Amino acid sequence: MDDRPSKANILGALSSALDLVEGQPEGHALRTAQIALRIAESLNLTDDEREDLYFAAVLKDSGCSNNSVRIQMIFGGDEHLSKKAVKLIDWTSATESLKFAWIHTEAGQSLTAKLRRMASNIGTPAKVMDEVTLARCTRGAAIAKMLSFRPAVADAVYSVDEHWDGRGAATKISGDRIPVLGRILCFAQTFEVFLTTFGLAEAMSMAKARSNRWFDPEIVRVAETLGSDHAFFATLGDPSFAEKQLPHLQVSAVDSDVDAICQAFAMIVDAKSSFTSQHSSRVTTYCQQVGRLFEFDEERLVSLRRASLLHDIGKLGVPTGILEKPGRLEAEEFDRIKLHAKFGHSILGRIPSFGYLAEIASSHHERLDGKGYWRGLSGDHISLDVRIVTVCDVFDALSSKRPYREAMPLEQVWEIMGKDIGTAFDERCLSALQEAVSNDQIALA
Repeated sequence: MDDRPSKANILGALSSALDLVEGQPEGHALRTAQIALRIAESLNLTDDEREDLYFAAVLKDSGCSNNSVRIQMIFGGDEHLSKKAVKLIDWTSATESLKFAWIHTEAGQSLTAKLRRMASNIGTPAKVMDEVTLARCTRGAAIAKMLSFRPAVADAVYSVDEHWDGRGAATKISGDRIPVLGRILCFAQTFEVFLTTFGLAEAMSMAKARSNRWFDPEIVRVAETLGSDHAFFATLGDPSFAEKQLPHLQVSAVDSDVDAICQAFAMIVDAKSSFTSQHSSRVTTYCQQVGRLFEFDEERLVSLRRASLLHDIGKLGVPTGILEKPGRLEAEEFDRIKLHAKFGHSILGRIPSFGYLAEIASSHHERLDGKGYWRGLSGDHISLDVRIVTVCDVFDALSSKRPYREAMPLEQVWEIMGKDIGTAFDERCLSALQEAVSNDQIALA
């Protein structure tokens, strides 16, 4: 029996990483997809349209890490909280957007800090929201295209925040000019947030209030019929809903599709901080060269490549303010950083046949002496593949610019890492990496 995952399996599982970056409860994207497909069924959309709608739903937030730095600069603090809260207001209203900005800018800080931050922002809160939404939608659509979906998927991702009255984003088109899949997704994602936060009655009330403004009135009419569909809401959140409704989505993904998804999510992760551009790709290059020196076969190299591309996926749940902090982290901030390995294991472990890959990806901060995280593994409990990723990850961190220092010269990198041979690093892996670098098999950042 073929136990390889389908594209729907993989992207459905990875959508929980996108929930993290948006500050949404786990399963937000999948519940949005389920609501969207229920509406699409009532609207008699074709199987192809419903398939496109599913993939657009699980990818709708794939551009969100691209605006994380900007949002953190605008509001300060934990941008996940700002992103979560903005979903509960009508940001097209000047009054509501100004109130939101006042409450969430430097939340918990002094009045002076709040006023200073607000004065540094260029434009009204609504204008700022338009700009960050444009960045998000543009990047998300590009990722959908990168994954070779039909154009309707990218169009839906790009138009997910357009409103029926033309006051949405990113291009302020209105009415029937908005692709129907985008109209459904705009409604479904907002409805899901209100449903999860406040309950069904409040979600229905919001839908009616925003009908003919945010939402296509026909979609709201269809949604109103859901109120009495108790069976539907009882199964909302069932991770197997897609295969039940769209069984043809369960065809096993080919290797090129899996590789493209891993590459796309590496890009999403690296966009979370201005200091990690191409980090995952560089670590992957280093790991591949070291793996070849160890004479890994092609199947093992493939697993190592995918694991190294996704090794930091859990960082989507770490606030950008911590990732970008120029000074020493406080203890509680470092505790937040350490969670990313555990998040990564949880996310990747949901994908059929990705079990070992999840182990490699999530263990790259373990140490031979048992003083690493997140499980405190030591010695023989740490595989050679993990040891390779650990060495390559630290090498790239030291040889690249970080918010608290400039990139270190190569001699200093080797000196620092050499002191931790046998405690943090496997000597064979470090020697192989040095060999690859000295033979010009690796282009440094």
